[in-house]
Amino acid sequence: MSEDIDAQRIDATRTVRAFAPGSVGNIGVGFDLLGHSIEGVRDVAIVRRIDEPQVRITAIRGDVPGADTLPLQAERNTAGQALIALRRKLGLAHGFELELEKGIPLGSGLGGSAASCVAALVAANALLDAPLPREALYEFALDGESVSSGSRHGDNVAPMLLGGVVMATATRMIALHVPAWLHAVVVHPDQMLETRRARAVLADPYPLSLVVEQNAHLALFLTGLQRGDAVLLREGLHDLLVEPRRAPLIPGFLEAKAAALDHGALGASISGAGPSTFAWFTSRGHAEAAAPAMQAAFAAAGYGSRAYVTPVAGPKAKVMGRA
Repeated sequence: MSEDIDAQRIDATRTVRAFAPGSVGNIGVGFDLLGHSIEGVRDVAIVRRIDEPQVRITAIRGDVPGADTLPLQAERNTAGQALIALRRKLGLAHGFELELEKGIPLGSGLGGSAASCVAALVAANALLDAPLPREALYEFALDGESVSSGSRHGDNVAPMLLGGVVMATATRMIALHVPAWLHAVVVHPDQMLETRRARAVLADPYPLSLVVEQNAHLALFLTGLQRGDAVLLREGLHDLLVEPRRAPLIPGFLEAKAAALDHGALGASISGAGPSTFAWFTSRGHAEAAAPAMQAAFAAAGYGSRAYVTPVAGPKAKVMGRA
């Protein structure tokens, strides 16, 4: 059995525990299209196979503020809805009972809602009589993610399922080449920005000339990844569409971005819907040197923060074994 369906077979009577990592959605130039997973922060799901033909959530816990406010009703929860979609599509006679351990802050721009649903799917998949390949879990992850964001976009769930940098369309996930030397700093300030609010500022139309210029940046960026060319990545990693409209919603962002660029970043932008900020570097050493300066910029704006230094080729969601 391949690693994509979680290696060892797990007996259906067991309870399975799985994690999904945080992520950087959009990567600046790839709105709702590109994302990469990160080390240092994750959600955990504990799923039990039950005889009743239903999905129920029994507990949501974690140290992150607001975890106890998340809905236990399965259809209103990203993880619950993902498992409902899985059951419906496969026509399963059995159901699932679910517990969530939140490690990704709510409204952080680190893919917290996506991580819960991906972790739940990976755990539930290991309990199926015939586990599915990762690619087949994508549509159910999109169903779950839509509960939180109001739209079916895969830039968070796809890199969590596959690891590293992934191009996520409406119907498929495509893992992209990532040079091993690429590292990122992701700084999460003590702010919360709801995805729906962050998307609302994008409603007004964009001039065609700006869209064309953004497409050129995306092309340079993708070519830079494929070739492992830092010069092309630096030229391409400039978001002209989303970042200018969301930046005013994030106190300290522009200063944190400037600090990253001053420390040699290839580029920096908003992680997902924000307020987290990411920057890419040509080595782990450069990323580690830049992290304190980025945090200092948010501190000057009155916000504490946490910084994660991670390979851009981050981890994928995995089964952790029995709970």
